[in-house]
Formats: sequence, C-alpha cells, structure tokens
Amino acid sequence: MARRWALLITVLIACLALPAAVFASGAPLQLLAEPQARNAPFLAMINGARHSVELTMYELYDTQIEHALVTAEKRGVDVQVLLNGGYYSEHESENAPAYAYLKSHGVQVRYAPSYFALTHQKTLTVDGSESAIMTLNFDGEYATTRDFAMLDRQPADVRAIVGTFDADWSDRHNSPASGTGDLVWSPGAQTTVLGLISTAHSSIDLENEEMDYTPATDALCAAARRGVKVEIVMTYESDWTAALDKLEGCGASVRLYHGQSYYIHAKLLLIDGHEALISSQNLSTTSLKYNRELGIEVTTPTIISQLESDFATDYRGADALS
Repeated sequence: MARRWALLITVLIACLALPAAVFASGAPLQLLAEPQARNAPFLAMINGARHSVELTMYELYDTQIEHALVTAEKRGVDVQVLLNGGYYSEHESENAPAYAYLKSHGVQVRYAPSYFALTHQKTLTVDGSESAIMTLNFDGEYATTRDFAMLDRQPADVRAIVGTFDADWSDRHNSPASGTGDLVWSPGAQTTVLGLISTAHSSIDLENEEMDYTPATDALCAAARRGVKVEIVMTYESDWTAALDKLEGCGASVRLYHGQSYYIHAKLLLIDGHEALISSQNLSTTSLKYNRELGIEVTTPTIISQLESDFATDYRGADALS
C-alpha cells in the first residue's frame, strides 16, 4: 500500500510539472497565441500527419512550413495546398514562389476559385481529425505579430472544414456547413459580426487589422452610446483614421501601435467576457461579404480568460488615439 501511495504521489508531482498545453492537447478546442507559439505547433501538425494534410492559405512564405509539406508528401501523406491567387484570381505574384516550390516537389497545389474576391482563409487540417483555424498567415512574421489560432478537434467542425476545402479545391461553389454551429464563414459573415456586437451588454474588446465596414463602425458606436465599454486595439493606418475618430467620438476607447516592432494582425471580437469570435475576417466589406474566410465562435471559459489577458496586455502597450 505504501508503495502504491508513493507511486501515486510521484505521478501527481510529475503531472503538476508539465506545461498546461499538455493537459489541453486532447481538448476539443485549444488556443494558440502569437508571438508566443511561433510556427512550432503547425510544424508539429504537419510532421505528425499520417494520412492527409489540407492547407488553405492567403500568404505562404514560410520555408520551414513548405519543407514540412514536401517531407510529408514524400513519406506518403496526401498533401493538398490551396493558395490565394490574387483579387478575383488575377494571379498576383505573392504566392508564386511557394506554388512553384511545392509543385516541383510533387505536392498537389492549386490557386483558389476565382468567384471569391480573395481567399483570405487560413486553415490547416490533418488526418481529417484536427483543424487549425487561424488569423495568421504562414509568412514567417510570427515574432512581431499578434495573432491567434484555434485548434479544433470537434468532428462536426472538421468535417465542415474538409467539405468546404474539397468544394473549393474542385472549383465547386458550395454553402459551407457551420459544424457544431460555431463556424463563421465568409462570404456572409457580416450577419454574425453585427449580431455579436448588438448583443453586448457590458463590454466589447476588439482587435483587427482594418476598420472599413461602416455597419460595424455604426454598431460599435451604438454599443458605446448604450453604455457598453468598447475598447479597440489596432496598428495605425491612415486609411482608418476617420472611422477611428468617429468611434472615439461615440465613446469607444481606441489604442494604436505604430511602426513594425509589434503588429496587430489578429481578428478578435470579445463580447461581455464570455463569448469570442476568432477569425480571418477583417472589418471590411470585401472580407465579410466577398472573400472566402473562416472564423470560430468560442465560449470555453479558460480560452476566454486567456484572450482577455492577451487583449489587456496589448491594450496597455498601445498608444491612445488622442
């Protein structure tokens, strides 16, 4: 009996010494934050794939990711990569080097369908069992950007993501499924975004790269005027000055980063400290209504708590608008 108790105590001490991510690794949803995570979790997903890898990506410049995709293909994994080809597939040059490299090494790679303005979605799915839904590109800029990714192991969500990938891969226009009801697709995400803002009672925390969708600006103003605490963190861009000035005038608090040392690329909408939307969707008409995009709504308390903490850090580190 004493030996059993000693063994149990040893195991418990060892478990307490493990990082929290180990315990979260089997959870249906797991949050990853940049710049902390870098590309390591995504390399691990690709390197651990046994049957299939499906990647939809707006920008692919990360040579480590590219090499991992090739290595997976060479060991017999079915690798498919769908890249943005430009505005309504005008075949801009950004993804041309990655496309050429992957194709020359036997990886199946295609440009996304031309019926979307842009394919701005960023997802990585492995073995039909786990999808990373990301705000980030695989562009090698992990150390200087605020981004988030959600690892989703919910079977209905993964099936919906794979089904939409298969449709886009085959240039077949489909109506994407919402999985467990938490997936938010573009075109058509504006309804969810505006709906979330309208439901806020106490607080809205927002990080985004763009502020170019007037209905969203109006909804945020309406929330601030009804007493909701609206806090916004972005990176300065002169294109959004009028919208941000309007938001400050409505009672929202806007804080900005300047320069390239830290860039807010995340797309986070956090409502009342209990519900969040993490997505590829910028607050622009094109992103919400005409692009291929994907986000996920989350209510898991531990994830919400981490998002609140990261947002608070970013808010404190930014400069006041005025």
